[in-house]
Amino acid sequence: MVLGKSPAMPDAGGAHSGYLITHAGFTLLLDCGAGVFAKLRQYADPARIDAVLISHLHADHMLDLVPFSFALGAGLVGSRRQPPLWAPPGGVASFAAFADAVGMEDQINHGFWVREYDPQRELKLGPLRIRFASVPHYVPCYACDLQEPTGRRLTFGADCGPNDGIVRLAKGTDLLMLEATEGPGPSVATSPRGHLTAAEPGLIAHYAEARRLLLTHYSDQLDAAELRRAAERAYGGQVELATEQARYVI
Repeated sequence: MVLGKSPAMPDAGGAHSGYLITHAGFTLLLDCGAGVFAKLRQYADPARIDAVLISHLHADHMLDLVPFSFALGAGLVGSRRQPPLWAPPGGVASFAAFADAVGMEDQINHGFWVREYDPQRELKLGPLRIRFASVPHYVPCYACDLQEPTGRRLTFGADCGPNDGIVRLAKGTDLLMLEATEGPGPSVATSPRGHLTAAEPGLIAHYAEARRLLLTHYSDQLDAAELRRAAERAYGGQVELATEQARYVI
C-alpha cells in the first residue's frame, strides 16, 4: 500500500516516501518520510509493524521516524515493543547526531531496535528475502528487491539516477517501482544525477524485463498522463502511477 509517494516538496495533502508491505501476516514499512506516520495510523496499527527498512537518509525518506519512535517509546500506540529498524550503513551514527542536534536524547533508539544492514549481503525479514544494490544519488542510497517464498518479487529503486545496477537487481521482477522525480524529460539536471525522468524508468523496466512498472516519487505539479506516456513509450507496455492509498497485489 502506498502511504506517501511525494518527492522533496510534498503533494498538497500528501506525504513523503512510505510503502506498507504485507505478506503472510508480516508487515514491513519501507521508508518513513515526513507525513507517513499520520497516514500509517489511518490504515494500520503502528504497534503491529514488524519491521521498518530505510533506503537512504534523506529527510523525505526517514523524518517520520521521529514521531513514530516517540509513539512507540512512550507507549502511545498501546505497546512498548521495539520493532527492528534497518538503516543503511552509517544510519546509527546519523540518528545519534540528529537526536543530539535537536535535543531528542536517544529517542529513535528508544522506540526502535536499530540495526544497519549490509548491502552486500541478503537480509531476511520474516518471510521476505531482501537483496540490495547501491544506486547513484546525492547520499549513499540502496535499491532493494523483496522476494517471498514462492518467488514473487517487488523491486524498489529508491531515489536514483540512471544506472545498470537497478537493471541487474530487478531482472525479471514482478513489480518494479521507480521514481520519476524529473518529470517527462528531457533531464535538465547537471552531472552527477540523482533522479530519473519518466522515460528512464521505462528503459530500465524494459531492459530488466520487469512484468509491471509503477512510477512513484513524482510531484502533483506534473501532468500524470504525460509521465505515463513517456514511460510507456520507453517500456513498451502499460505503466501504473502510484497514488496514496493505492494497493498493489503481486
